[in-house]
Amino acid sequence: MKRIEEVYRELLHQTENGNRMFTQMAVSDKLGISLSNVSNAIDPLREMGAVDVKKMCFYIINPKKIIYHWASARNLKKDIVYATRVEKSVSEIEKLMPDSAIFTAYSGYRLRYNDMPADYSEVYVYSDDLVEIKRRFPESKNTPNMFVLKKDKNIDKYGRIATNANIFVDLWNLREWYAQEFIKSMEEKWNIGTRQ
Repeated sequence: MKRIEEVYRELLHQTENGNRMFTQMAVSDKLGISLSNVSNAIDPLREMGAVDVKKMCFYIINPKKIIYHWASARNLKKDIVYATRVEKSVSEIEKLMPDSAIFTAYSGYRLRYNDMPADYSEVYVYSDDLVEIKRRFPESKNTPNMFVLKKDKNIDKYGRIATNANIFVDLWNLREWYAQEFIKSMEEKWNIGTRQ
């Protein structure tokens, strides 16, 4: 995940929790990201009218534009650090994950909303503990159904399940037909279509 994507995740997470006013310095300090990276993340948002930049701060005025901008820029495949085939059900795979793994995509949605708009057969997690992951899920040459994405420095701050925004953009980048069912359901449950 690019550093500017970490900015988008933080802004959307804070907005979801009722905070729409930020300073670039506060975002930079919280995420350990340079001010230039924060500024580079905000520039396209300002251009598209998603944020209103004032002299000392900026305001989120359209989170929907931010989420779709991030979803379009996200390159999930590039972040895959390990993929294998596990001959178990998705619920069994999820139960076997180490505590350091952070669930996203289908599993993240199911765990967050206790719902499944469609059956799914792949598990996506963020993890940096590849030794333990490979011990639990050995390499296989068969079509993968378990994917490990590289953890960024800040993702652990949000808990064992990725943020709503992170789950959404990861789902957006998946090709399976049922990803659309999850996206549609998430737009309704999370009210992304009406959040402004």
